[in-house]
Amino acid sequence: MREYKQFYINGEWVDPAVAKELDVINPADETVCGVISLGSDVDVERAVAAAKTAFETFSETSREQRLALLERIIDVYKRRIGDIGEAIRLEMGAPKSLANTNQAFSALGHLKEAARVLADYPFQEQVGEHMIVKEPIGVCGLITPWNWPMNQVACKVAPAIAVGCTMVLKPSEVAPLSAYLFAEVMHEAGVPAGVFNLVNGDGPTVGTALSKHPDVDMMSFTGSTRAGALVAQNAAATVKRVTQELGGKSPNIILPDADLESAVAQGVAVMFQNSGQSCNAPSRMLVPSDKLADAEAIAASVAAKVVIGPTDSDSTTLGPVVSKVQWDKIQGLIQAGIDEGAKLVCGGPGLPEGIEQGYYVRPTVFSEVSNDMTIAREEIFGPVLTMIPYETEEEAIRIANETVYGLAGYVASRDIEHARRVAAKIRAGNVHINGAWAGAAVPFGGFKQSGNGREWGEHGFTDYLEIKAIEGYGAA
Repeated sequence: MREYKQFYINGEWVDPAVAKELDVINPADETVCGVISLGSDVDVERAVAAAKTAFETFSETSREQRLALLERIIDVYKRRIGDIGEAIRLEMGAPKSLANTNQAFSALGHLKEAARVLADYPFQEQVGEHMIVKEPIGVCGLITPWNWPMNQVACKVAPAIAVGCTMVLKPSEVAPLSAYLFAEVMHEAGVPAGVFNLVNGDGPTVGTALSKHPDVDMMSFTGSTRAGALVAQNAAATVKRVTQELGGKSPNIILPDADLESAVAQGVAVMFQNSGQSCNAPSRMLVPSDKLADAEAIAASVAAKVVIGPTDSDSTTLGPVVSKVQWDKIQGLIQAGIDEGAKLVCGGPGLPEGIEQGYYVRPTVFSEVSNDMTIAREEIFGPVLTMIPYETEEEAIRIANETVYGLAGYVASRDIEHARRVAAKIRAGNVHINGAWAGAAVPFGGFKQSGNGREWGEHGFTDYLEIKAIEGYGAA
């Protein structure tokens, strides 16, 4: 069992102001895999003060100095990536085949991309005799989720470091172990004292204290739409910038001219990745009504090949969901689908066959779903796919956009021009054509209640910068 009871503040590991511990539960076997401390307002105050002081000097570092710092962080992260993957496996139940690849390596991708962008990033632009300058915004409060713990930490920390900001990180208290190791990486890499600080805690206490703090200049939040709204409300009194990457209910439009076998199989596989715990998961598959029966058979076949088991097994492809709270929520939504008349193609409520402990969910596919059903409206955040039939392309686009969310969309077609036309009509921040995935170089974020602002790549720098116009800069 891992004990991570201190916080990282001002370049040191320090005891919390008030001793309050929390067990971290391994969702695969329901055992305690770690213990952390929960922070208080006092801990937040110390961390913010350290970040504010550090900003005075770190904001004035050169591009070259920050680039060298990012390269050191990358080098240390590479050495620790195996440890970090194991922590992710334990804390949120990702099978080791996922924890040691996509989960752990995603952070490395964001760190490398931030270094690449920083090398040539235009912090100044001359307009006539005037200069437009981009400057670091200041102290940043970073709140990250449990589902992709390292991805979300790195995609916030990397651009903040790159542009010269300082920060206080509050990782999810549900999956905090990998973030602790990330703090060790930052320390070993020689990040100056106060630039990066970590305080564990829950949202109502540490999250609220961060978002309300007058010396925090911006908040970057990833999580549920409900919690994101609370962060924005808390931040409003001090008029700080708030960026949010929130929930999703992403449509996957299988057009009539798509390769049905490939498109459905790929859509189901992506939906089930990470046990369905991705905000951009293609959870609503829109299928031509005359091809629905064939699509159901394909989906059931893919679901039948999923391997559920211990997360330390090389053969396991589907791990548990993160907590009992999450498991209970998913079970309730699966039952709602049954009660509202959706066709249960495979899966359903209860534990998978042969599983007696752990928060495992049966890979579930519903069909004959209407877009007004609960399972079509609410983000389930588990391995549950809804298949919605449509008659015309116009109807498919209408259904796709008939949601409060707008994080991602998916389109499948053999005709790229056709796919492009449909993609252009989907109201979402990211639209994937035929399963294309760009990675860390393109912006990530949502429309509507899926949030505001963008992360990843060059666009991920924007929210950490203030824009200053120096008029008459070039005058004689």
